[in-house]
Amino acid sequence: MKKYRGIFLKNAAEIRIMREANRIVARILDALEKAVRPGVPTMLFEEIAQAKCREYGVRPAFQGYHGFPFALCCSVNEEIVHGFPSDRLLKNGDIVSFDMGVVYEGFYGDSAKTFTVGEVSGKANALLDATRSALAHGIEQARPGNDLYDISKAIQEYVEGKGMHVVRRFVGHGIGRNLHEKPEVPNFVPQGSPSIPLKAGMVLAIEPMVTLGSPEVKVLDDKWTAVTRDGSLAAHFEHTVVVTGDGPEILSL
Repeated sequence: MKKYRGIFLKNAAEIRIMREANRIVARILDALEKAVRPGVPTMLFEEIAQAKCREYGVRPAFQGYHGFPFALCCSVNEEIVHGFPSDRLLKNGDIVSFDMGVVYEGFYGDSAKTFTVGEVSGKANALLDATRSALAHGIEQARPGNDLYDISKAIQEYVEGKGMHVVRRFVGHGIGRNLHEKPEVPNFVPQGSPSIPLKAGMVLAIEPMVTLGSPEVKVLDDKWTAVTRDGSLAAHFEHTVVVTGDGPEILSL
């Protein structure tokens, strides 16, 4: 593993391990999606995530991380990220975001998706479509020779072009032997930040968080759950992506 400006560049062997770590995360998210329906308590998803980690022989990445008590971040409606699974029952018209990570052979996998519960509003569907598409636009920029903030710009411009807003308090990140590594990957172009040219071997967790209303955030009394300050809906999609000489490769498929 080499370093470039404090950023760990992964070699082919490390990327193979991370590909499997992220493939496991993708399978867990698939299992969670199948269980989404009205009337289900969100704690069920935690139970599924824990069971799948045991099945695949991996460790939940988030549980115990700075004291986070669960394997799964489960965020409903106005909850943006870091929501707690609980006895809350999903209702028809809700949206629910799952953020899942695992540790496999010393490397982390990390991915997130937002799902609809039953029949949802047109605005909710538009929010999910815009967030998912913004992620795709950002990933497309993850190429050698581009700048890190080309990813940020692509996401921000797409979201704002849809009349929505990106959350600025939480950002994406490098990932590898640690869950959070350099560089931060914002979903907006920060003012005055130095250029960071992208290099083959960088592995980035790119994760737009998008709101229908204000992007302002507050954290609840549990010290973790982040919600939109105005109560508007929020969506979250994330993939772990490696920069290669041939362009971006999504590891979390």
